[in-house]
Amino acid sequence: MILDKQLIQAIRVAPGSKIRLDRFSTRWPNGESEGNLDDLRNHAKDLLEENLKRLSESQQRLYADNRFAVLIIFQAMDAAGKDGTIRHVMSGINPQGCQVFSFKHPSAEELDHTFLWRSMCALPERGRIGIFNRSYYEDVLITRVHPKLLEHQQLPPGKRGKSFWAARYEDIRHFERHLASNGTILLKFFLHVSKDEQKRRLLARLTDPGKHWKFSAADLQERGYWNDYMRAYEDAISHTSTPFAPWHIVPADHKWLCRALVSETICRRLKTLKLEYPRLSVDQQKELDIAKKRLENE
Repeated sequence: MILDKQLIQAIRVAPGSKIRLDRFSTRWPNGESEGNLDDLRNHAKDLLEENLKRLSESQQRLYADNRFAVLIIFQAMDAAGKDGTIRHVMSGINPQGCQVFSFKHPSAEELDHTFLWRSMCALPERGRIGIFNRSYYEDVLITRVHPKLLEHQQLPPGKRGKSFWAARYEDIRHFERHLASNGTILLKFFLHVSKDEQKRRLLARLTDPGKHWKFSAADLQERGYWNDYMRAYEDAISHTSTPFAPWHIVPADHKWLCRALVSETICRRLKTLKLEYPRLSVDQQKELDIAKKRLENE
């Protein structure tokens, strides 16, 4: 298997560690891979296909077991591949057991509540998989880079310095601990794309008519704040990667590798839950036997 346990561990951020994103490769866990990229790409695609089946089976067991919910969070810079990763990794899931939310600019109603409120309203029920394409982490990322946005959040007066952001990180940790202690499995993925690769993908959107709809002038504007975003991500990930809600920094320059890593991480985590189909009582089994005989005798 191309993605062994060591590689999966390499993308997981240890709780309490202070990370530097420039020390994480955007092309391969722990730096460049050894071997032929074409062979690795083919292995990764085969693994993704295998994991589609594994994830489909796990999702059915998750629904039948009805003790756990799964929340998968994707954060990344523009053009890092969040949409494509969600589409490819989750394509084998029963739509009735999965829900995807994309969080854009908050509405007036959402601004009348705490920054976590709109995410609380979108949490998956037991037995379901919820996917956040961006999330409440935007409130310690984009607002960190553009602090003027805080003026629209109708917050009580006070300084917006280090203690303000430390309090938000603490709120997030407490929120995620509450979810975890009540049966929600949290998996958080930062798709780590290089600035050069982002440039290549944005240019593709400008030159390919089939991708024009993907381009936004805001993408270029935000690209100008690249270093500020990297620092914001470093702080957010360092302060909120915990044993119950770990962050995974996924190399995203190779889309095929990113998708394989994400799918393998999800499948391995679900396997640890030891999900089971409900066991019938003696009386329930008798009812099934009677129903079976009745149908057979028609």
